Amino acid sequence: MVIWPLPRITFQELSLVKETRRVALLTSAEAWPVVSDHLALPVLIQAEPSRYDRELFEYLAGNLPSAVEVVYAVGGGAPLEAAKLVAARNGVPLVVVPLALDSTSMLTPYAVAIEPLADRQRRVRLNAAPAAEVIVDWDVILGGPESLRGAGIAEMLGIVTGLLDWRYAAQRGKNPRAERFQPWAAGVTTDLAKQAIKSATAIGQGDREALHTLLSLMMVAVQMGNLLGHTRALQGSEHHLADILAATSNPATPHAELLGPCVLFCAALHGQDPAPLRDALSGAGVRLDQIRATDFTLMLGALSTHLADHGFPYSILNDLDSTADEVTLALDAAGLALLTETWAVPAGTPPEEQASPEEEAAAEEEGSDEDAALPAQPATASATDTPSD
Repeated sequence: MVIWPLPRITFQELSLVKETRRVALLTSAEAWPVVSDHLALPVLIQAEPSRYDRELFEYLAGNLPSAVEVVYAVGGGAPLEAAKLVAARNGVPLVVVPLALDSTSMLTPYAVAIEPLADRQRRVRLNAAPAAEVIVDWDVILGGPESLRGAGIAEMLGIVTGLLDWRYAAQRGKNPRAERFQPWAAGVTTDLAKQAIKSATAIGQGDREALHTLLSLMMVAVQMGNLLGHTRALQGSEHHLADILAATSNPATPHAELLGPCVLFCAALHGQDPAPLRDALSGAGVRLDQIRATDFTLMLGALSTHLADHGFPYSILNDLDSTADEVTLALDAAGLALLTETWAVPAGTPPEEQASPEEEAAAEEEGSDEDAALPAQPATASATDTPSD
């Protein structure tokens, strides 16, 4: 097991960056003009990938000019994910220049891409390495779009449902030994979510101190995942749904705008009141109306196929009946319910295949005895309560 470090974080005006190494720049047509007048780079070659296409990322990584000494990623999205793979595959340092604190991607040691699978697509994580440096220019961050400036709060609130899923799997003996439920880790990440909720309004107002707090929370969260060797203390069914949507719906939708409604939906599935989470997301400026209800409904209808395609850790989604009343209520709570007398899945759609008794028995064997002994969490518990051990 490798425990990755975080990137070095440098707080600096971009105009003060003195780069002398030959640069490969990955950015977008929207991102580069924001900083090009302030960031002077000796760019040898440049790419602007607009798709999270694994084959494209592999091509970029395999054809980096030998003379390149450093890779710069300006902005987020596909260029950042491609840059992580390009830098890692070629053994050159990566420098990230974020335009917003919209996700933890600038801190993580893996790249996210989409690849085909039969007649479908799935989102995958590719081994890479952390960036060598992240340069934060607060004037750039504060000048970013309000809906994205502090949208990384969605990652922090995903901890709430992620922990509920981790505990849910533990109670059913579904966690592999290496991912067994650990109360101390759950306690640490719960506090991160609580602080994010407290800071949400100030984040939405563009308060620099609150945004600095958000960045600190994101750093602690990523390092927790690095220490554990998995993301169960941080992510669960909400990220699973967001990843599926990223591969099956509008690819241009920002990650936080996929994740936010999924957090609300999954919180409701777990019997939690999603209102505090909704208020925090809205207060921080995250848009919660960017997922089409039809896309979400079709995804739920084929959920077992998507779960098998992606190989996600066990969560409440593995036991979900998409026709159950609790799903209908959760859709309403997340603002994802279809209006009556509009679009509907045709009657007679074949039901999803259920796991065989043999498969269920095999899954049971994966859990540890101490996980199975965990007591049930009351449905009335707060979504940010630490699960008891």
